[in-house]
Amino acid sequence: MPADADPSLPGPLTDATVRKVASLARLAIADDHVALYQHQLSDVLKYIERLRTLDLEGVEPLTHAGDTLNRMRDDEVGPMLTNADAIALAPESTGPFIKVPKVIGDGGGA
Repeated sequence: MPADADPSLPGPLTDATVRKVASLARLAIADDHVALYQHQLSDVLKYIERLRTLDLEGVEPLTHAGDTLNRMRDDEVGPMLTNADAIALAPESTGPFIKVPKVIGDGGGA
């Protein structure tokens, strides 16, 4: 085991693991990038393990990094487009509806 290896981590990430993570994240990666991502993902996991060793006793959890507050106000109707104007601005439409790309299943997405 290398000197910098963390015994609490599982063995090195395999190509199959990197491809599985990419698939779950809906990312297509080229074969020649698998080794690079394997190394980068291992580094991220090592850093997470390092963070787990921190003593956080007495540290209050944060909900936001800044001290800004969420402004709560009543919803008010403002200026709106007519349906015809919205359809005219849409790249594709079908009748009174705006067509959007399928993003569920194998429809792709971003």
